[in-house]
Amino acid sequence: MTLRVPRLDADPSAPFPAADSALRRPDGLLALGGDLSPARLLNAYRHGIFPWYSEGQPILWWSPDPRLVFRTDGVRLSSRFRRTLRGSPWVARADTAFAQVVERCAAAPRRGQAGTWITPAMQAAYRRMHQLGHAHSVEVFDGPSPDAALVGGIYGVAIGRMFFGESMFSDASGGSKAALAALAHWLHARGWPLVDAQVENAHLVGLGAERMPRARFLGELAPLVAAPADPGPWTGAFGMLPVSRLSE
Repeated sequence: MTLRVPRLDADPSAPFPAADSALRRPDGLLALGGDLSPARLLNAYRHGIFPWYSEGQPILWWSPDPRLVFRTDGVRLSSRFRRTLRGSPWVARADTAFAQVVERCAAAPRRGQAGTWITPAMQAAYRRMHQLGHAHSVEVFDGPSPDAALVGGIYGVAIGRMFFGESMFSDASGGSKAALAALAHWLHARGWPLVDAQVENAHLVGLGAERMPRARFLGELAPLVAAPADPGPWTGAFGMLPVSRLSE
């Protein structure tokens, strides 16, 4: 069966098709083509659309229904993991190792996936977004010293008061959970209510992510991405967060 999927205009500022016109199978496929320029990516995220494709494919753009999201006060950590964090020397920082986080996410093995969707082109695109102050990472290190090892991280895109999670990794057990919890803790304190988690994933659901109908997601998204915000690094504002605080 041939899928009828719109091809994007060469102009990165051109509008995307309406999200509710996305295919049901595969769930949420909306358009193909275009590029990964900052203008195109920001346009996509503002409308609840994200790129996701494998090496050798055209760029594919998605808006699934339902959408997986975290409430920033709703990340769920098990009692056992909280006890582990209580005595942990780990610390979280932001935007101190963005490129490393993206590389580790690309290299992380994924169950049921032979390769990675974080292609070299995707990595370059998000590094550029980071340089422009639109993409951010939260990193977890095994201690506060400058030579501490990176044990986990998460990265994504921020627009207004909305964070769009892209990927996370662990190089030590619980590293990605600690990064997600640290991100949510910091965002919640600043009045950011949601983290987009894109597509349903049993691991993320276990951490508290909820399935939100696309129409509702788009309704909640619109005022958040319209909120005033200045792009730029989060390093100073985030500071250094001992992950032991996340056990409270």
